[in-house]
Parts: sequence; C-alpha cells; structure tokens
Amino acid sequence: MKGLLALLILLMSCSSVTEGENELIQSIPENISYKVRILAEGNSWVVGGEEMDVDLISDQGIGQWLDKETVIRNYFKINKTGKIDLGIRARNQSGESTILVRMGDVEKKLKTENVDFKDLYVGEFEIVEVGYIYVEIQGDDKSGTEFGEIEAFLLGGEIEVDDIVYVKDDFYWGRRGPSVHLTYELPDEKDVEWMYSEIEVEEGQDVLGSYFMANGFAEGYFGMQVNSPSERRILFSVWSPYNTQNPNDIPEEYKIQLLAKGQDVYTGEFGNEGSGGQSYWKYNWKAGYTYRFLLRGRPVGNNSTEYSAFFYAPEIGEWKLIAVFQRPFTNTYLSRCYSFLENFITKTGYIARQAKYKNQWVFDSQSQAYELTKAKFTADATARKGSRLDYDGGVLGDDFFMKNDGFFNAETPIDSWHERRANNVEPTLDFDVIEKLIP
Repeated sequence: MKGLLALLILLMSCSSVTEGENELIQSIPENISYKVRILAEGNSWVVGGEEMDVDLISDQGIGQWLDKETVIRNYFKINKTGKIDLGIRARNQSGESTILVRMGDVEKKLKTENVDFKDLYVGEFEIVEVGYIYVEIQGDDKSGTEFGEIEAFLLGGEIEVDDIVYVKDDFYWGRRGPSVHLTYELPDEKDVEWMYSEIEVEEGQDVLGSYFMANGFAEGYFGMQVNSPSERRILFSVWSPYNTQNPNDIPEEYKIQLLAKGQDVYTGEFGNEGSGGQSYWKYNWKAGYTYRFLLRGRPVGNNSTEYSAFFYAPEIGEWKLIAVFQRPFTNTYLSRCYSFLENFITKTGYIARQAKYKNQWVFDSQSQAYELTKAKFTADATARKGSRLDYDGGVLGDDFFMKNDGFFNAETPIDSWHERRANNVEPTLDFDVIEKLIP
C-alpha cells in the first residue's frame, strides 16, 4: 500500500499540471480588483471544434456555445511581466457548467451557474514574457444546453490599463484585423498609363478572407481573393466619383460604365466601402505560384477615363481580360499606385497571412518602362489607433512583402519607406496583342 501511495505521489509530481492548477475557485478573494475589461465581442475567436463554422461571437459576446470540443481564444497584448488576476464576466441561464480556462501552460476550472452576468474569479497567472498572449476556454461539463455566455475577460494584479493592448471599439474592423499597404514611388512628371506587378502567396498563407491586392490606383483596385474553401476570385473594381455607400444612390451620369469584360467574368456594382463598378473572375489560383497583374488607365475624352485589367496565370500561360470600365468626371492617367493586404472575414482575423509583392513596373504613355523599387508602408485606422499591432511589411529578399493578423509581435513602423533591389529585367509585354483581347 505504501508503495502504491509513493507511486501516485511520483506520478503527480511529474504531471505537467502543477498543484492547484485544476482547483475549482468559486469565490473571489477580497483583495481582487479588476483594472481592464476586454470585451469578448471584439477580441475573441472560435479556433477549434465543429462550431468554427458557426461564428459564436456577436455584439453580446460569446453565446450559443453548445459543443464540448469548441475552443475559444481571447487575445490581447501585454507589455509588462508579473502576476495577473484573471476573471471572466459570464452567466449561464440553462443550468450549471464547468469551463476549462488556460493561459500559457496553466489550466484552471471555472464554474458557471449564475443566471445574471457576474464577475467570476478564475485565478492568478504569471506573465513571464511580454507580447501577444491569449486566454483559451473550452467546455468541460454542463447540466443544461449551453456552457454559458461570456461578456468580457477581466484582468487585475500587477498590471495597469496602459500595459494592455486590445480592441476597445469598432469591433467589426478589430476582428478583421489591420489592413496594410505599400504605396510605390512613381517617376516624376510622367503620364503613367500601365502598371505591372506580381504576387506570390506561399503555401499555408492563403487564408480564408484574404485579399491580396496587386495593382491599386487612386480610383480603384485589382487583385486576388480567397472567398470560401471552394472559391477564389480575381477582382477588379472602380469607385464612382459620386460619394456614397449605396450603389443605388449613384445618379446615372456618375455611374461606372462597363465597356468590355472577359469570358466568364461577372460584372455588377458594389457598396459599403464606397460604391462603383465591380468585376470578378472565379479562378482557383494556387499558393506557391506567381501571378501577374496588368492595369491600364488613360483619359479618353468627354472628361472620362478608361481602366482595363488583365490577369496572367502561369497554369494557363496567356493573358486574360478581366474588364474595361469607364469612369465619368475623370481625366487622368494612373496615380497613387499601391498594393494592399486585408482580411474581409471576421472569423479568420486571428490567423496570420503573408504574401510577396514582386517586380513592380510602370509604363508611361510613350511606352517607356520604369521599375518601382521604393514604397511607403502604411496601415489602416485599426493599426494607427493601436487597437491591433499584428502587422508587418517591407522588403523580404528581393521582393516587397506584407503580413497581417495572427497576433504576432513584429511591427514595421507605419509611414516608413522601404527599398527593394532592382532586378533591371523589364517584363515582356506586347501591348498591341494585349489590347486585342478587348472585344
């Protein structure tokens, strides 16, 4: 009997769960004071289990949580080491449950049985390294239908409000993550008529919801997207000069006119991020391949400008017309040429994605070529106001690159300039042949 007891003690001492980690704490110590309330609505994601396909995060926080296999994480960045007290503001109107709460290598249990929202104490955790971390929760047992509803994650202890970075407002944009851009330095006093560039998305970086935009300009954008597990698109859009979020409000004389489109290309209108004309070709491009984008912008009289987009897939081996649009009340060549990377699906905002933006060239109205080797790195309001700091960009080898989402800790200064090595190899483009693609 003594030998068995000694063996049990030895096994317990070798376990990865230290003493007290699984203790079920049901009351808040008197000295607990929470300094930070991180709302689940803007800072949580379902990262595991069948309920990943059903976004359990709403403006009420975490709810409709039924499956024991579901794993949910709440992310934040902490800029100070030390001991923190963790609490969760939760309720359970369907019965009683216990929830596993993990931070780092430590796991604790939380009991929910209160029908009204209440601050529930989880326990003390040690922060040994600054940077992004997460609180992970998973259902353990329940008597009712749900594991409970969670409104916020609460932090106290040896931290102050300014030590924590998290999304405080604009939760839709915060859950999408920071968008990043590279704006290229153009040759001075040249009428830029054509823009050429390439994108390579490495394997594993083609995350659902990604828009790898190659050829952006002052009046629109052109690139490739991951729209669903089975659908990808080559997307080309031009904003109307009429400022509205609803395309139905655009007066007829301000509408973007479709002049031509490629075979199997969908065309229509878009809204909610400005409004205008949109085109896309459903094409399942592949990670690990380099795709080419060619854009033309030129004034055509009548105070109008014509924009044409062409796409080259190495699997096909020839250029394809996406669409030709005419924009009224505009008389310009291409300006403000740029690329961007964004995520447009909130439920994948916790997953990092990255691409190489390569071999940028422009051609003026006299067909003179200029290689673009300098770019300014910028980011959107989510990054600028410090809601999320998981963004990066600049030069990687001989190429530009951009990366966002995933709660990594590398940061490139916003508004910083970067210069890649010139390859001095002008792309082979027969503009006469390419123009003949337009019917």
